[in-house]
Amino acid sequence: MPSAELLKEAERQMTICNACRYCEGYCAVFPAMELRRFFTKGDLTYLANLCFDCRDCYYACQYAPPHEFAVNVPKLFAELRADTYQDYSWPAILSSLFKHNKRAVGVLTGAAMAIILLLVLAFQGPAVLFGVHVGEGSFYRVVPYLAMTVPFLIIALYGVAVLLLGSFRFWRDTSGSLGDVVHFGALRRATQDAFGLSYLKGAGVGCNYPDAAFSHARRWFHHLVFYGFLLDFGSTTLAAFYDHVLGWVAPYPLLSWPVMLGTLGGVGLLAGTSGLLYQKWLSDREPAEQRMVNMDIAFLVLLFLTSATGMLLLALRESPAMGTLLVLHLGMVAGVFLTAPYGKFAHVVYRYAALVRNSIEQART
Repeated sequence: MPSAELLKEAERQMTICNACRYCEGYCAVFPAMELRRFFTKGDLTYLANLCFDCRDCYYACQYAPPHEFAVNVPKLFAELRADTYQDYSWPAILSSLFKHNKRAVGVLTGAAMAIILLLVLAFQGPAVLFGVHVGEGSFYRVVPYLAMTVPFLIIALYGVAVLLLGSFRFWRDTSGSLGDVVHFGALRRATQDAFGLSYLKGAGVGCNYPDAAFSHARRWFHHLVFYGFLLDFGSTTLAAFYDHVLGWVAPYPLLSWPVMLGTLGGVGLLAGTSGLLYQKWLSDREPAEQRMVNMDIAFLVLLFLTSATGMLLLALRESPAMGTLLVLHLGMVAGVFLTAPYGKFAHVVYRYAALVRNSIEQART
């Protein structure tokens, strides 16, 4: 939970911003702020998750450090977001994963790979792991179908449940009602803003990221990651349809829809995560919160490695390296699923909920 000192500092800075209003055209935060004269914990949590860290306000602010008012909205809101993720996670005993996220991601992913490797060696043997497997069902000769699908499905459903519970708590604490959830106009607008990354445009000229210069690069890199992820998800879903409905067993030809969608998604993820990591390396640390930086890096590196092992698996699927690459890739995927509710992936849920809340507020004004 955010400390009393952090909430007091957030209220102080929002009061200054509300009096100034120079940045009201930059993003959704400032028009939402202007609807309030006082700021509760729920208000501050909502505003923090409505912020997309474009940093335009920081570089435009006449009261930013070293001014005595020390207004630093991006860093302030990043601290509140980190506390939001931890506060709304479940069970509480696992909330500490947010504090040491880079280490947790590394340990859990490494453990997943080691467990899968040991199980394959124990039940399938080295000859199968390092052998050449060609044709229909070749992946399942290394890792049986049920072993490949059931554990991942359970982990995925658990992650969805944790994030849904967190979003319910967020909605309740930010004064949301059940009736607001079925506000279809607000859902449509929020979805458009989310898919278009509208608030990474700044005032239309882009973010001040990684430095004070305006650029749309960060928005496009985010698009590559977001749509690359969706394409990979679509590829997996279509492959499941091929397998369960049509009876076509993987691996599929290079020009099949699952492979083409997966390849496009993989390339998008590799390009997007590389670009965002490079920008993160160059970025100004003054408006940043270190916990969020650590979560960003851990998440992006894990997505990059998951995509890289998947692309290598596609390229070398008829070689002796296939078994090892399959184990590595499945371990990476397990790492993504295991850490999704306790890392940067959580921002998808809370930022979307904040966008819905903002759309409802704007419709009522």
